Formats: sequence, structure tokens, C-alpha cells
Amino acid sequence: MQSLLPFAGFYFTYFTFQGMFSPFWGLYLESLSFSAWQISILMALSTFARIVAPGFWGWLADKSGRRRNIIITTSVLSAASFCLVGLHNGFWWIFVCLAVSHFFWAAALPLVEASTAYLTRDNPGRYSRVRVWGSIGFVCLAMTGGYLLDWMGIAATPWIVSALLIGVALTAFKVPDVVTQSRSKQAGPIWDTLKKPMVIALFACCFLQAFAHGPYYTFYSLGLKDFGYDKGAVGMLWALGVIVEIGVFMLMPRIMRRFGLEALMLTSLVAAVLRFGLIATCLASPAIAAFAQALHALTYALHHASAIGLINRLFAEQHHGRAQGLYIIASFGVGGSGGGLIGGLIWPHGGVLPTFTMSAAAALVGVFVCLRWLKPPHRGVR
Repeated sequence: MQSLLPFAGFYFTYFTFQGMFSPFWGLYLESLSFSAWQISILMALSTFARIVAPGFWGWLADKSGRRRNIIITTSVLSAASFCLVGLHNGFWWIFVCLAVSHFFWAAALPLVEASTAYLTRDNPGRYSRVRVWGSIGFVCLAMTGGYLLDWMGIAATPWIVSALLIGVALTAFKVPDVVTQSRSKQAGPIWDTLKKPMVIALFACCFLQAFAHGPYYTFYSLGLKDFGYDKGAVGMLWALGVIVEIGVFMLMPRIMRRFGLEALMLTSLVAAVLRFGLIATCLASPAIAAFAQALHALTYALHHASAIGLINRLFAEQHHGRAQGLYIIASFGVGGSGGGLIGGLIWPHGGVLPTFTMSAAAALVGVFVCLRWLKPPHRGVR
């Protein structure tokens, strides 16, 4: 049996970058006196990259049957490009450097996800035990990043992030190639699977969940700052969400044995309606803000694990690289960037309340889609 430790290491370093970038990059951009619209554009570049990059790299990986070289090359180029960001504070300089860096950065994760899902295909719950190391990495930086910036100054943010991306590139060299050996005969065109109503519903739910989270990844830290939370508290709240996420990932083998994947997807969407409704109306209360963050265990961990499981089940093994890429495109790409950009238009006209009300509404639409079209094909199928 192939060791899963290199994949756990990659997840850990990959999400240490996210643990620094997600909570604090918006605050860094605000320190450069960029407008809400400029901040939303720059924050959306990572999700825009997920529209273009995963499909191309997934196709290339499926075509060649090899993923390792792509993972290494794109990780190195992403780190090299991001190292240029801190050399100038102009909007267009940062825009170009981020766009190039994120294009390469978005390539590696879906390929690692496809390899991990393949290696754990006989026991999908094991996937979560590997993926949890990404959450641990995120917590490490989210909890310490605010204090690190208080010590080094907000201007150090791009250099800290660059160092973390170099760490991602180094661990990419440890990730082995995983050559899939299909248990079935040659699969038909991937389009035959994509046009099935259940698959369309799955990608619609992923899109709506990511759309709901778009304003969260762009404006949540700014909203906390507006309500008087300091950098340390901001980092702690982000970390809280991922700490409870770790608990769910660790329990996923038991959860998946007891509940169907479709039911877990529905639960994640219902939780998102509650979570973003609370953020919209009660962010001033630290206790309610903490409770809303605890729901991240359901809106992200449960959602992501169920989505990976459904993709693994619904698509032929020969199509897993492209399927994972399409999942990233539909959710974090189109959905996340769309939600973040529309949030940028809404934010100046009321801040937290209208922006996160939109997030709750998007998740509610996802609930209806899931109830209507995302149903188990027959009893006993998980």
C-alpha cells in the first residue's frame, strides 16, 4: 500500500499558506489604501485562477497519466512569482504578480486531491484523515499570524506568504506519482457523465456553497475589524473554524458509514444558511461570532468531504483528474470569485449585513437544489 504521508505533508504546507493569506491578505491590501472594489478584485484572483488552471492541468495530467511533474513545476513557479509581489505597492503590479502566481498555485491541489481520493477509494473516510493535515496547517498560521504581524508589521505580509509558498514547493518534491489502474474497461466521454441531472445538481450545490463563501474569504476579516476585533482575535476566530473542521475530518469515516453523501451535502448547505445569517446580523457578539465560526466544520469540511466522495463515486477513474478540476472550477473558481466580486459591490452600501445576507440567500438556493435533484439513486448507496 502506498504511503499517504507525502500527501499529508503537502496538505499541511499548502494550507499554512491559506492560513496566512485568507485572514490577513485583505488587511494588508487595506493598509495600502485600496478601495473595497480593488480589494475584492485582488482577492478574487485566486478564485479566478481556479476557473482556468484546474481544467487545463487536470486534462494534461489525465492525458499523460502522470501528475507529479505538474505538481512540482507549478508549485515552484507559484512561489517564484509571489516573491515579486512585495517589491512594489502599486495596484497593477500586485494584480499581475498575483495573477501569475495564482494561475500556477491553483494547479497542484486538485491533482493531489485526485491522487489521494484514488488511493483511499476503498475506504473514502480515510481521505479525511489525510486531508485533516491541511486544516492543522491552516490553524497553525491563523492562530499565530496576527501576533506575527503585530510584531513584524503588516508590511511583512507578502514576505511571510512567499516563504510559506516556498515551503509548498519543497514538499511538492516528496509527492509521488500515482498511476491509476482502472477496474473497468475504457470509460466513455466525460461529457456523458457531466450531463446527468444528479451530476449537474452536485456541481450547482458546490457552486452555490462557494458563492456563499466568497464574501467570507474577502470581507470577513474587514468586518471583524469594523466591529473592533484586533488582529489576534481575527486570527483566533479563523482558527476556531478550522479547529472544529479538524474534528469533523477525523470523524468522517464514522459519519460516512452512517449517513449518505447526499444527506451530508444537504446538511452543509443548511448550516451555511444559519452561519451566514448569524454573521450578517450578530457579528458584534463574540459568542455568536464564535458559534458561527464553529459551523465552518459543516459548511466547509462536511461539504468538501461529501463533494469529493460524490465525485469519486459518479465519475470513472480515468476522469478523476478532470472531475476534480471541474469541481474546483465550479466551486472555488466561478462560485467563489462571483460571490467575492458581488460582495465587493455590495460592501460599500452597508457592509456586513447586506453582504452576508446575500451569502445566506445563495446557500438557501443550494438547499432547494439539493432537496430536488441530489438524491441517492437507490437505497443503500452512499
